[in-house]
Amino acid sequence: MESGGGAYGAAKAGGTFDPWRFLQQPQVIVRILSAIFALIVFSCIIGEGYTNKHTSDDLYCIFNHSEGACHYGISIGVIAFLACVFFLTADIYFPQISNATDRKYLVMADLGFSALWTFLWFIGFCVLTNQWASMVSEDVTTGADSARASIAFSFFSIFSWGLLITFALQRYRMGVQDFDHSYVDPAPGPASPYSSYPNVSHESYQQPPFTRTVDDSEGYQPPPVY
Repeated sequence: MESGGGAYGAAKAGGTFDPWRFLQQPQVIVRILSAIFALIVFSCIIGEGYTNKHTSDDLYCIFNHSEGACHYGISIGVIAFLACVFFLTADIYFPQISNATDRKYLVMADLGFSALWTFLWFIGFCVLTNQWASMVSEDVTTGADSARASIAFSFFSIFSWGLLITFALQRYRMGVQDFDHSYVDPAPGPASPYSSYPNVSHESYQQPPFTRTVDDSEGYQPPPVY
């Protein structure tokens, strides 16, 4: 199916790109915020997420010395930031995609990734909060504000990516509705009368030649005798 106009919530293919109008789109605004939140989370952990005790030179994760918590926060933050950059680029070129099937796959990818990362941000928020609450205050020498910032923006990311789910679902439903409205079931043609033989009508039937009618009223006559 080729896209006519406005398939999956985008303008007709071939239109000019308007940066100001693009930046005013709700999904673009929320995606930019999601990228900023992810950047804050992993940069805070990388920058000040590791500390050391006074008697040791070894660095420990500020979240209760749990290396898994720091690695998890950095990983989902970096991947979320790169995904936001990718989908922002896809949003720019989305109206130029003329094939509605390609638009559908891109919207479905956005929907699936947003749902997965909403769940992962929720897990990350719970892990970071739990490990930070278990941390002994004497072990925290620096980076307390960065740890709290990473926890806070992990919480904000849950809602920002949840909004991206909503926008992707709306775009998918718009594409499905466009398909339903553009499809028309072909009407059946008029039924043609059945004829046993082509180009022959019942009125044109004629009596076959070389037939002899017998008049029953004359009766039987014997042949002449000579």
